[in-house]
Amino acid sequence: MISFSTLDIIIILAFFVALVVIGLLPGFRKKVGDKEEYLLHGRKVGLILFILTNVSTWYGGILGVGEFTYRNGLFSWVTQGLPYYIFAIIFAFLFAPKIRNASLYTIPDKLELVYGKRVGIITSLLIFILVSPAPYILMIGSLINLIFGFDLVLSLIIATLLSSIYLIKGGYKSDLYTDVLQFFIMFIGFALIVFFSFKNIGGTEFLYKSLPETHLSITGGVSPFYMIVWFLIALWTFADPGFHQRCYAARTGNTAKWGIIISVFFWFLFDLLTTTTGLFARAVLPGLENPVFSFPIYAEKVLGSGMKGIFYAALFATIISTSNSFLFISGTTFGNDLLPKLFDKKISDKNVLLYVKVGIIISGIIAIILSAAIQSVIDLWYIIGSFCIPGIILLIFGAYFEKLRIPETIASIEIIVGSSTSIVWHFIRMEFSSGFVTMIEPMIVGLFCAGIIHIVGLIMKREVIE
Repeated sequence: MISFSTLDIIIILAFFVALVVIGLLPGFRKKVGDKEEYLLHGRKVGLILFILTNVSTWYGGILGVGEFTYRNGLFSWVTQGLPYYIFAIIFAFLFAPKIRNASLYTIPDKLELVYGKRVGIITSLLIFILVSPAPYILMIGSLINLIFGFDLVLSLIIATLLSSIYLIKGGYKSDLYTDVLQFFIMFIGFALIVFFSFKNIGGTEFLYKSLPETHLSITGGVSPFYMIVWFLIALWTFADPGFHQRCYAARTGNTAKWGIIISVFFWFLFDLLTTTTGLFARAVLPGLENPVFSFPIYAEKVLGSGMKGIFYAALFATIISTSNSFLFISGTTFGNDLLPKLFDKKISDKNVLLYVKVGIIISGIIAIILSAAIQSVIDLWYIIGSFCIPGIILLIFGAYFEKLRIPETIASIEIIVGSSTSIVWHFIRMEFSSGFVTMIEPMIVGLFCAGIIHIVGLIMKREVIE
């Protein structure tokens, strides 16, 4: 049973108030009426601000990290940390300067420019789904339900308001300012729980004695194929709309490149804190029925009044920093990409901003409905990522590298087939309880089909040139 002192509740509520106030400040201090200012903070985000917001928005799935570490030990870092560092550094060198120099707003903008309107429309729809904040709204709502005992639907509504109310007024600048606050809160909270774990429970010797051998192995005792699948899933990095958004908003291409590279160091540091916390949770609480709450339950064991409130504020900060970014990107995709491309007409900047705000509200409502209907963060991640990424990832590479670019017609086929085959395979797998079919992830099928079509497109382009 988890209990909270009055001091814990005050600290958590104080964080909520600080979050909303800081988020509302940009909108009240200066009217944000210019499209570039509202969507990208005027493309003048400096290195420090870039790093703080880039780091904080990367860790929305903190409860999932706790569950994964509890179940798999150090293997969690190998699959949820290491491949993302590698792909982020590749992204920094190959993509970041090119994206900033393109001076566009979103991924659909770029793909429409290169592959035509049809690809732009489909990409807009896929990105709108891909950046759904539903998994993060569900986590925030679940924590609110756990702490305050509110009905889940009411908790989801509060979670959505905490993630969006300031975005409508202040735009991307509000997103940036709140992410800065949350960067410091998340590091402070996890540094505290690691400190008290070593102080009150024991050090590395305790972990070696108390953990299963597989938890201290970087392979986790799983097959190489399983590890490869996780590395392929990390390809999401190249299609991450948040990465592209922050590069578009950076002051220069070098700001974007070095901002991402330096972010990797902070990701490693935060992964060190979260992985250590997860290992202690497994060692101290070996029989948890629901490891998704391993961090909150472990905090109950190791932290006293006040410290526990700070840690819960850190959990909220880690999730909200992602949910508000996803809400804003989702609104941007709706107002800047989806509506103009669907209706095939020029929309004034003033109306674009209005539609973005409407998009934020619509995205929030959809997130509440999805969270209430599919009460599993893992299922939401799995479905959204597996269906949306295969169709667009290779086209993104081609959009920025001429040698990998394919003709418009083939690109349209690739984006449709890549995503649809993933969806079809998902439902085929549901008909089997075991066997080879269940071992093949839908995302792998989608990527394979998209890859075949992409190769055909490259061959056709070469034949035309010759």
